[in-house]
Amino acid sequence: MSLVDYVIVLAAGEGTRMKSSTPKVLHSIAGRSLLGHVVSAIDTLSPAHVRVVVGSSHELVTEHLREIAPHATAVLQERRGGTGHAVQLALEGVAATGTVLVVAGDTPLLSGNTMAQLVEAHKSGSFAATVLTAEHPDPTGYGRIIRTDNGDLSRIVEERDATELEREIDEINSGVYVFDLAMLHNAIGRLSSQNAQGELYLTDVIEILRTDGGRVVPVLTPDFIEILGINDRVQLAECAALMRDQINDAFMRSGVTMIDPTTTWIDVTVEVAPDATIHPGTALSGATKIAANAVIGPRTTLVDCTVECCATVVESYCKGATIGESASVGPFTYLRPGAVLAKDSRAGAFVEMKNASLGVGSKVPHLSYVGDATIGVGTNIGAATIFVNYDGVDKHHTRVGDHVRVGSDSMLVAPVSIGDGAYTAAGSVITEDVPAGAIGVGRAKQRNVLGWVLRKRAGTSSAAAANASIEKGTSTS
Repeated sequence: MSLVDYVIVLAAGEGTRMKSSTPKVLHSIAGRSLLGHVVSAIDTLSPAHVRVVVGSSHELVTEHLREIAPHATAVLQERRGGTGHAVQLALEGVAATGTVLVVAGDTPLLSGNTMAQLVEAHKSGSFAATVLTAEHPDPTGYGRIIRTDNGDLSRIVEERDATELEREIDEINSGVYVFDLAMLHNAIGRLSSQNAQGELYLTDVIEILRTDGGRVVPVLTPDFIEILGINDRVQLAECAALMRDQINDAFMRSGVTMIDPTTTWIDVTVEVAPDATIHPGTALSGATKIAANAVIGPRTTLVDCTVECCATVVESYCKGATIGESASVGPFTYLRPGAVLAKDSRAGAFVEMKNASLGVGSKVPHLSYVGDATIGVGTNIGAATIFVNYDGVDKHHTRVGDHVRVGSDSMLVAPVSIGDGAYTAAGSVITEDVPAGAIGVGRAKQRNVLGWVLRKRAGTSSAAAANASIEKGTSTS
């Protein structure tokens, strides 16, 4: 059931103080755009209709809106005419009865619960309008709330139009309103642009509603943080830190251990199970899921990854990877999309994997590249092994069987297959399939050219050392 009939989101601002080619509402924190956070909170109210007023770079904002909220309707504000003008446009074709919630598109910390309480307070009193307010320790830049003697809302004064005395008021307008639709329709067309900005202020509707005999009440939120808007990069970073703290607090209270929450960044889209441990300098984003008793970090980034129970990922960057139960990753490992590590497997130091699966108990301990490959169970890939998967045009697949031992510094030139139980000799270039139980040797016989340094590098320290060794009769021959 819809808690509110209509929601209007004001997202047409130019955001010039962001100094960015990206529209302000499309800047992101914690895995969502600013607009995405607002829409997500709105959706908890199950509104019958959502209208988003777009203006600056409206093509980009509209495209993003189609991705995150296809049920919402974009309304174009071609010229900057103020918040009142934006609401006028959004009300075109809207029924004249019911309730409408108006919010700003740059308030990512605003919760659905707070909006629901505001709507319920409005409906309980059959008011003309209800305004969410907050007491801010530094109200600079915000509209001030002027109350009547009985506590109702008299008017909202924008800071540019406020007197010195009015600017001392610390109760501010959040920019979140609930209106009776019929009364709003009647009042919105009577707005005047006689103000410092020469625009139609939505806040002026309050005085019109009161003059018409309607009652307007302020609802004070206990946490001013929720209504913080974003106008520049400093405020973007401040809100990101506040959201980080909220997210981390919720995870810790659910049973997740965080060694240093201030250096741990987790998107709102991430799932972390109780008894997981997150070490400092860790960033978890996208559709990442962390199971119980997994240990992540320090200094680890996981994007769209799944980490199963009891796995460890240390000082690594992983994207689109699946890390199985009790598997071990790192340090300094790069897992790319399609990397799948089975139970008890290991991708060790300075290993890169892409579109490759590592079987149960198999290991790529260090200094290797594994691309486009399937590796069986119980197999060990020696240090400095390269899966040569690209011929300059196409990618090719390598299959390595169960309980295989690939010698250090091997090059497996795909497409190639190493049979179960087979070996490759260290330093081999494997270009043909190795049958099960065989050893593949793909290296030329070593040839020593005696005296080469003395002839070709005469006068060097190497030549001097070689000559001294020869004279002493200690050279290897």
